[in-house]
Amino acid sequence: MHISQRTLHTLEYDKIIEKLADCALTDGARELALRLLPTDDLEHVLARQRRTSDAKRLLNLKGTPSFGMVKDIGDACARADKGAVLSTRELLDVASVLRTSRMLLDYIHANRLFETVLDEVFERLQPERTLEEKIQRAILSEDMIADEASPALADIRRKMRLANNKIKETLQHFISGSNNNRYLQENIITMRNGRYVIPIKTEYKNEVKGLIHDTSSSGATMFIEPMAVVDANNELRTLESKEAHEIERILAELSAAVSACSGILSLNYRNITELAFVFACAELSNRMNAVCPTITEERQMNLRGARHPLIDKTKVVPIHVAIGEAYDTIVITGPNTGGKTVTLKTLGLFALMAQAGLHIPAEDPSTVCIFEAVLVDLGDEQSIEQSLSTFSSHMVNIVDIVGSLTDHSLVLFDELGVGTDPVEGAALAVAVIEAVREAGAICAATTHYAELKAYALQTPGVCNASCEFDVNTLRPTYKLIIGAPGKSNAFAISAKLGLPRAILDRAEQYVSSENRQFEDVIAQLEASRVEMERNREETAAMRAEYERFKVEAEKNIRRREKESEKELEKAREKAVALVESAKASSNYILAQMDAVRKQRDSERLGDALDEARRNLRAHLRENEDKFNPVEEKIDENYVLPRALVKGDEVMLINIGQKGTLLDAPDRDGNVRVQVGAVTTRTKLQNLKLIETAEESEAKFRKQSESNYRTSISRSFRDEIDLRGQTGEDAWFMVDKYLDEANVAGIKSVRLIHGKGTGALRQALQRFLRGDPRVGAFRLGRYGEGDSGVTIVELK
Repeated sequence: MHISQRTLHTLEYDKIIEKLADCALTDGARELALRLLPTDDLEHVLARQRRTSDAKRLLNLKGTPSFGMVKDIGDACARADKGAVLSTRELLDVASVLRTSRMLLDYIHANRLFETVLDEVFERLQPERTLEEKIQRAILSEDMIADEASPALADIRRKMRLANNKIKETLQHFISGSNNNRYLQENIITMRNGRYVIPIKTEYKNEVKGLIHDTSSSGATMFIEPMAVVDANNELRTLESKEAHEIERILAELSAAVSACSGILSLNYRNITELAFVFACAELSNRMNAVCPTITEERQMNLRGARHPLIDKTKVVPIHVAIGEAYDTIVITGPNTGGKTVTLKTLGLFALMAQAGLHIPAEDPSTVCIFEAVLVDLGDEQSIEQSLSTFSSHMVNIVDIVGSLTDHSLVLFDELGVGTDPVEGAALAVAVIEAVREAGAICAATTHYAELKAYALQTPGVCNASCEFDVNTLRPTYKLIIGAPGKSNAFAISAKLGLPRAILDRAEQYVSSENRQFEDVIAQLEASRVEMERNREETAAMRAEYERFKVEAEKNIRRREKESEKELEKAREKAVALVESAKASSNYILAQMDAVRKQRDSERLGDALDEARRNLRAHLRENEDKFNPVEEKIDENYVLPRALVKGDEVMLINIGQKGTLLDAPDRDGNVRVQVGAVTTRTKLQNLKLIETAEESEAKFRKQSESNYRTSISRSFRDEIDLRGQTGEDAWFMVDKYLDEANVAGIKSVRLIHGKGTGALRQALQRFLRGDPRVGAFRLGRYGEGDSGVTIVELK
């Protein structure tokens, strides 16, 4: 892609890249961000945009993944491959890469709801838990090797502790003796040249048998190693030498293990850096409230609600601008400081951002095409050293632009033709625009020339646009109006600022009648446009209201049609069932009558009649539902929030009446309900529980807690920065933070308190010891922040 550093700087692309670098969580990702440039490869641009979009989805759903404090381990791996022994710092950096690889895999595998284009990068990570734990177990910090690094080292250090204790006991016995007090300059044990000594007054140096190691600057004190501890000191020095050799052997062994995995480690680092960079792009998108633009091969841009990302969010005015479809050139007019140059910069900057794979701060859908070159002439670049005036500096840029034109170029001119005679400048401006159009490029230019406004009105494919200005307040509204030229409003602004009316009247006389008529036409067009815009907004509001009403009405009609069909079908089924039930019952009754008729002469006629009545009643009870033509209303989607108990207030669904439960449901699900003065029996499915105020409040509280938990989980990060806080203020922040960690389900967090004097660390750890939410805590290891952080494990 043809893009110069001057263009990147002019369009302030470098400032966007600085914002991106601020979002990067690793040094490697920061370097990638600072080197990011746009590309004109369509597939590459689409791939970049998809990665940024998927990272943003993950970021909003799961929060930011932990990238630790990953450092570049390329040099360390190369040195290990050559047989060099790595330092503790380099080994801890290797462990940090391995730990981050493992945590990133855990991040993508947890609650996996959808696939992303980043899955391939995540899956390329290869944790080596054995090497990671081996390094962390052996190296506690950059200057401390653990006793557990090897059995030999543990044995050497045990002997060193014994030798130290033996020497100190012997010397303590010496300085505690009453006969030796007069020899001592001070009653202390100190060290010189790595050996334990005691300070002896110079005049008594011959009274104490031993080796002299040092003399005080005044000469009054001799530091003597008594003969009684010489052998023990020698033994200690021997053990220290063995310790150093064993540590060197341990580091060499770990370095060899790093060499064996150097390929995996280098790949892991590259993938971590790549992921950190993509998540930096996603974080920048969130900070700018940006969207993924639609990338098209068509030669057009359509930006909806575009907001320049370097203007304060509370002050920026969104603009709507489309170019390339109905017209390929826009001529933007209007007063100074009205937003014309910002519009040009927004067009150019959004093209660069989109082709770099970054989201743009606009509304969805916004469309951006692929440009082979972005060519700009913005600002006044006059130079005394190069003898360039304003006009000459602009013309040098224009010459370069004309020589670089292609049919896939975006060309931006600010104040085209300015700095020379207005007539000649306007003619040059029109000629340059025509040259750009003939090359097939897309062009946007700002101007104050009436000739360019007229050119845009008369030329197909060229469109006027203006930046709105409120003459009453002398303030620009920064709204971009497509299709209408703007006025410079020089006379109106001058009058508001207090220029005498006589001067203004004289100035108006010097304006040609053609220009005056043209400006009047523009004023009338502007008034008509404002009126039409107001009518359009009212019409749009009414149409939106109508559409909402139409959608709601159609929804109700469809719902009622479906309900009617269901009711009709149920009625048919009920009618059929009723007829069948009546037939069965009538047959049964006739059968009973025949049986009684046959026994009318029998002595047991009375018993037979009683038996027939009982059978008939039982048959009618069993078929009561079939005889009952009333359809019960059942809410199939309703589920009782809890088991019903005697005394509950309930709603009978079929009749829509409230009642009180008289007893618990029986094993068949039947209950008795008091409705007013009537007691009825019904099924559980026919009841809805009328919740009490306490139950409603508990239900609302439970839903609120669920919403709060979801909100916290999306934004929670596993570390909090407390540097600069007092102990009480820091604990206030940590107390809330630990609650949020429990809500988010996070079991391990980092408290960043810095090293400093250690007062903040001690205050926090004092609070942590008594906190019931805390299972354990420890200082960070190298790669986690050392003693500048505290790792807290929650219960």
